[in-house]
Amino acid sequence: MTEHTAPTAIMPPSGYIANTMALRCQADNVIRLTALDEIIPIIADLHATKQAYVIVSSASNVILPPTLVATLVSPALMGMTVLTEDENSVTLEVMAGENWHDLVMHTVAQGWYGLQNLALIPSWVGAAPVQNIGAYGVQVSDVLVAVCALHLPSLTWHVLSNAECHFSYRDSRFKQQAGDWLIASVTFKLSKIPDVNLNYGDVAQVAQSIAEQNGRTTITPTDVMHAVIAIRQRKIPNPATLPNCGSFFQNPIVKTQTAQALLRDYPNLVNFAVKRADGTPDPSLTKLAAGWLIENAGLKGGGIAPILTHQHHALILTNHAPYRADQADIAAAMHLIQTQVQTKFGVWLEPEPVWIGTDGAFSH
Repeated sequence: MTEHTAPTAIMPPSGYIANTMALRCQADNVIRLTALDEIIPIIADLHATKQAYVIVSSASNVILPPTLVATLVSPALMGMTVLTEDENSVTLEVMAGENWHDLVMHTVAQGWYGLQNLALIPSWVGAAPVQNIGAYGVQVSDVLVAVCALHLPSLTWHVLSNAECHFSYRDSRFKQQAGDWLIASVTFKLSKIPDVNLNYGDVAQVAQSIAEQNGRTTITPTDVMHAVIAIRQRKIPNPATLPNCGSFFQNPIVKTQTAQALLRDYPNLVNFAVKRADGTPDPSLTKLAAGWLIENAGLKGGGIAPILTHQHHALILTNHAPYRADQADIAAAMHLIQTQVQTKFGVWLEPEPVWIGTDGAFSH
């Protein structure tokens, strides 16, 4: 009988910065923040000594340079507090260093709903608002109440409302003003009413199967969470064993007339309705599935070694030379994919991850 063991997790060599893409990166210095009252003194000292620095959370959605001539500051604050609670909802403040998936599991187990479609996203809580992380029909902005963040240029604390965060698809004020903010905590309002969102992909089918296996006909938020976990585990490789940073490209949003023209030539092109900020449909715009475009441009499993799209999910870029490949390898594979998709479909793909330069500056 053959014994099967779990793949060994990839660990960075000594002196390298851990990141889910497993890119080679060495920083001048690393500071891990674990207490609120130490943040301003540490940042003030960096300002006073004119040291370049960059705020990086879990390094799950960043493309790091081989050499970071700057101090990497990681807000690893822990803890969560129930601020208000009634029979219908709970308002929960969560510190930036908490593990995102652990938060999802905890809230669903407590009967607090809203995050279940966002299970198994590799992130810390503090990074979630930056990208306005989303999956399976839900974005974090749907349940986010406020973000407590330090404005770095002025060293002043701010509590920013949902509206003040300027959320849009995979974007936020914190991404637009990258380098200006350090997120300390995020506050969510979660429902005790077990509504479920089943309107994306095969979530409904998998969740229904899970419910039936448990002798029920009604799908619960817990079923949805386990369905999302099962789907992600089937489609998306574990970054601990095959480095990746999740969906690498944004699903492009195009004019509806452009989408209709593409659909005449490619009737199987996966597409989605676009909603305005107030939640109403916007008939003038259509979102296209970037994974479908990449796959049908002939690039599923392709790229430029050692950076290849995943064989089961063309939207995922994987690193087959962990802590040997670097930012330039990502750029080469990314450019190939963008060019080939544009040549075939006339659509340009924008990357989701944030790029960090050698001096710690952000770019998109």
